[in-house]
Amino acid sequence: MNGQTLHLGIAGLGTVGAGVVRLLRENAQAITARAGRTIEVVAVSARDRTRDRGVDLAGLTWHDDPIALASDPKVDVVLELIGGAEGSARALVETALKAGKPVVTANKALLAIHGAALATLARENNTSLLFEASVAGGIPAIKLVREGLAADNLVRVGGILNGTCNYILTAMRESGRDFGDILAEAQALGYAEADPSTDVDGWDAAHKLAILAGLAFGQPVRFDSLHVEGIRNIAACDQAFAREMGYRIKLLGSARRDEQGAIEASMRPCMVPQSAPIANVDGVFNAVLTEGAFSGPMLIEGRGAGAGPTASAVMADVIDLARGTALPVWGMDPRPEIACAPRENLAGQYYLRLFVQDRPGVVADITAALRDYGVSLRALSQHAAEEAGKAASSQTVVPLALVTHETSEAAMLSVLTALEPLETVVGTPLLMKIETV
Repeated sequence: MNGQTLHLGIAGLGTVGAGVVRLLRENAQAITARAGRTIEVVAVSARDRTRDRGVDLAGLTWHDDPIALASDPKVDVVLELIGGAEGSARALVETALKAGKPVVTANKALLAIHGAALATLARENNTSLLFEASVAGGIPAIKLVREGLAADNLVRVGGILNGTCNYILTAMRESGRDFGDILAEAQALGYAEADPSTDVDGWDAAHKLAILAGLAFGQPVRFDSLHVEGIRNIAACDQAFAREMGYRIKLLGSARRDEQGAIEASMRPCMVPQSAPIANVDGVFNAVLTEGAFSGPMLIEGRGAGAGPTASAVMADVIDLARGTALPVWGMDPRPEIACAPRENLAGQYYLRLFVQDRPGVVADITAALRDYGVSLRALSQHAAEEAGKAASSQTVVPLALVTHETSEAAMLSVLTALEPLETVVGTPLLMKIETV
């Protein structure tokens, strides 16, 4: 097909879909020069024909049913920009792949949960599934891992993969305010959705981490085995403790392969040293971290969402298809899904924050629990009662922070279990891993 016009069908005309149409028209000359052929949209599908999307859709074939778009003989490449792991998005991609049509998607949930099956479909039908836009918006994260580092043996991949959470944590640190106040502000500014659960509970970022891990280690990880935590339980006092101790709090994804071949992966809030480059990635920015046996550690950052960056990433995949570039979905012939190692297998230094009643003997009870499970204490800090905020309720409680020496996560989870019956511990403790990155 080289030299012929490449015809696109776009399913989903939200922020990204409309952005692709706009980008393709405004940068048509440069895109044609780089692709070696003309690329144009010929068909679209969305739920509401009457909505004004800020782009002229006149002359394009409109399909009310996205599945019909995949079967349209005029469409060479299907762009799935609907979103969601199930429903019409999944059916559209499966239909297109079975028809031998390449698919470009920005759908991280679909790839994280069904990536192994979709890779098999693409291989069986001798076609391509590309998803640069699914991770970190305009940052070329997929190309870095799948192509730029293809010759290296990657031992780690991860990073800051959700701009909403990074904005909230940055604003909490800079203002001293609590999570709820900053979340409301982020929603007012359009940085957070009306229902922010997918972002603040860690699922959006976890989907992206699963994709990066699958690419880095050559086989998809089983998403339900990935440990996921969000940022709802981060309090203003945690930011203050982190600052005093020389750390910053980031929602950090990390996937490692150990010497036995097991993959350790988690998406969770972590403490990182203030001197680490990733600690200074603030606001709505994302950062992708890789470490290879030959390439060493590498960090790339940029805007992780929005119409412009994501549309640019979608079109990067389309240009690859126009050039005739074809790559296996996971960077090599697909292998079976692999489960991540249990959380209890992890190890490192940990931060533990408790709200405790301000009375004698409390610290002795807590350190006894640490002693019983072989956890050595490196530092302890206590703040004034008024800094406990809403957790204080009608009781006089104080926030207490402990930092451990190297230990197992299994031991720390046992410590949490031992602390549960103590009347002096109020509310839910917060456990965070300290990552040296």
